[in-house]
Amino acid sequence: MKKALALLLGCLLPWFAMAQNTLSGRVVDAATQSPLTGSTVRLTSGNRATLTDASGRFAFSNLPAGDYTLQVSYLGYASGTQSVTLPIAQPLEISLTRTSVATKEVLVTATRANEKTGTTYTNIGKQELESRNFGQDLPYLLENTPSLVTNSDAGAGVGYTSMRIRGSDITRINVTVNGIPVNDAESHGVFFVNMPDFASSLQDVQIQRGVGTSTNGAGAFGASLNLQTQDASPEAYARTDNAYGSYNTWKNNVQFGTGLLGGKFAVDGRLSRITSDGYIDRASSNLKSFYLSGGYYGAKDLLKVVVFGGHEITYQAWNGVDEETLKTNRRFNSAGTDYGSTDIPYDNEVDNYQQYHYQLHYGHEFSPALSLNAALHYTRGFGFYEQFKVNERLRNYNIPPVTIGGTSITRTDLVGRKWLDNDFYGSTFALQYRGTNKLSAVLGGGWNRYEGAHFGEVIWAQYASTIRPRHRYYDNDAVKTDFNVYGKATLQATEQLSFFGDLQLRTVNYKVDGLDDDQRDVTTRADYNFFNPKAGVTYSLSDRHNLYASVAVSHREPTRSDFTDRPVSDRAKPERLVDWEAGYRLNQPIGELNGLPLNITADMTYFYMDYKDQLVLTGQLNDVGTALRTNIPESYRTGVEVAAGVGLGEFARFTTNLSLSRNRIKQFTETLPIDYNPEDVVVNQYDETTIAYSPSFVTSTQLEVQPVTGLRFAFQYKTVSEQFLDNTGSESRRLKPYEVGDVRVFYRFKPVNWMKEIELGLLVNNVLNEEYEANGYTFTELYSGDTNRYDYNYYFPQAPRNYMAQISLRF
Repeated sequence: MKKALALLLGCLLPWFAMAQNTLSGRVVDAATQSPLTGSTVRLTSGNRATLTDASGRFAFSNLPAGDYTLQVSYLGYASGTQSVTLPIAQPLEISLTRTSVATKEVLVTATRANEKTGTTYTNIGKQELESRNFGQDLPYLLENTPSLVTNSDAGAGVGYTSMRIRGSDITRINVTVNGIPVNDAESHGVFFVNMPDFASSLQDVQIQRGVGTSTNGAGAFGASLNLQTQDASPEAYARTDNAYGSYNTWKNNVQFGTGLLGGKFAVDGRLSRITSDGYIDRASSNLKSFYLSGGYYGAKDLLKVVVFGGHEITYQAWNGVDEETLKTNRRFNSAGTDYGSTDIPYDNEVDNYQQYHYQLHYGHEFSPALSLNAALHYTRGFGFYEQFKVNERLRNYNIPPVTIGGTSITRTDLVGRKWLDNDFYGSTFALQYRGTNKLSAVLGGGWNRYEGAHFGEVIWAQYASTIRPRHRYYDNDAVKTDFNVYGKATLQATEQLSFFGDLQLRTVNYKVDGLDDDQRDVTTRADYNFFNPKAGVTYSLSDRHNLYASVAVSHREPTRSDFTDRPVSDRAKPERLVDWEAGYRLNQPIGELNGLPLNITADMTYFYMDYKDQLVLTGQLNDVGTALRTNIPESYRTGVEVAAGVGLGEFARFTTNLSLSRNRIKQFTETLPIDYNPEDVVVNQYDETTIAYSPSFVTSTQLEVQPVTGLRFAFQYKTVSEQFLDNTGSESRRLKPYEVGDVRVFYRFKPVNWMKEIELGLLVNNVLNEEYEANGYTFTELYSGDTNRYDYNYYFPQAPRNYMAQISLRF
């Protein structure tokens, strides 16, 4: 691998000698000096344009000496024009003056971290999202960020996918869209398969690792994922992306925007379709989605409607591949194959779900220092998954025995559907004070209510003459109410020293009534009151680098399965996390190389996450593929995260990050029944054992090069150390370490005057053709005494080398 990198760098060195002048700079708010991420910077000569990154920076390379004019625009700000003569000694700093309420200011500022909050975070801008978006789910577009590991049931990033950050899965990651909670109220999960191609409608993403700042929805125990939908474009546009690749994978979308009509109104939209056969056998996906927003942008007021949704039909692949079969058939899928005498899989063993989100945002600026934003939201979700079952007991489905010829039949083959039909609605608000001197503050909160119906139907049975079609065999209803209020303040004590404080009160009421699929009464009543304080301090060594430290407390209620899949006598307890973070940030120009500006960035973090009653994964799944968990009295995660980058204008950028962590349960008790008898058990005790699914070592390295205008190359290399499938730290129940590399190539050109540009893209996933598994689960059985232990390990293999080619037309 080192030889390959050395060869690549050697081939690229001649391009340095060809480099000409670079025009670079930074776009900021004139009043607050905060960066304006996503500003459009246009070079009138040659009609070249770019967007500013998360730090508000831009660069144009390979420019001959001479006079140039820059045009800079950002929604809600007066456009700016600046003339410059190359070469210049220092990067430009361009300040824009706010003329109306800016979309980004109104929708997400209250829940986002910044350089003054003493919180560990990473920003991912629209340009970076676009450069990775070939149709894979959002987790795969974020995997170059620290401590993040992805996995895919179907093996190629389309369909059911998820991620873990610092070893914490998606049920412990708080996700919001424009400040509105997205996590399912009961499972706490986020199913990105319900939001296909959503990244095409995002302006930017912020990942806060650890507890982060107070936000709406369930508490963060691994990270927060804050998604901001796209800002209205000042100019009208149209675009279509079309991609095709391995496993018959297609991505097609159309996007449009009216631009600002009359300087005050704008409409943006998108329609997408993604289909794939999947790497795993029959793990097909048929995904459709849309996005539509319309807004009024006044001098003091903003009113914006955001509507988006998706419909997914995926053939189930959540069973994984058992350890023995993995050796000979990595693409095996057991779903739909349990027929007894026939080898033909059931053709509709699918998950079929629709989800639609409605958001209404209002913002008002009372003065340059004081503003209010408020939102109403409603999410409608409904769907089912369907399964063929062989030789099932009729009584388990509330079906009486069938008598044929004097013989009583008590078992049958059947097809069942398990339904989820839910509504989620509520409101959020944030009153923001942005003082120009020492103090800024936010008072915010939200009220949300979830109403969910869980029920099962038998749509066909071989023997069931006494039931009607769509016989309902279980039914239960859940209602959950969540309320929170928070206050945040930042005090600039001196030019270098600032303090941050954040207090949140959160109440949760959860009720379940009815029978579950195994005919157990799952009636549940739970009430929680949580107090979550946070504090941080930042010391700025200069405007380019600073030190920070923080401590934050978060509480989190159990999920639905923690109640319904455990006996009443052993109901799960809420968790508490105290998160200590300290770090150093640097963003520093350091001169020029061959006429190109050289810039370095660095972000180093130490964290200690101290858990009480943490709910950790046991490695087992329930009958619908949900991971089972158990409370652990004392556990912790501690480690360091280092991210660094070197940029050379538009020509090249090298970034790398490294996460080293120790994830331990101080004392873990494993209880195993013998011959399925809960009264006859074996108890094993483990001290200082590793938390399941928590790699101790994760790295991601990326090299991006633009040797000539319009042509870009990117190579990413990721490594993940071993992960254990349960909490015993056993080498016989683990995911092996793996290394995987991806290559992306883009060529952008303008063919005719009436078209803005065409971009051709190629993605080669797993370019080194590694065999690896990114996820799995296990369960153990004991037979005839405690010496006959059988471990059943199941894995989710990821695809070998595969391809996607894309053409994007922009008007």
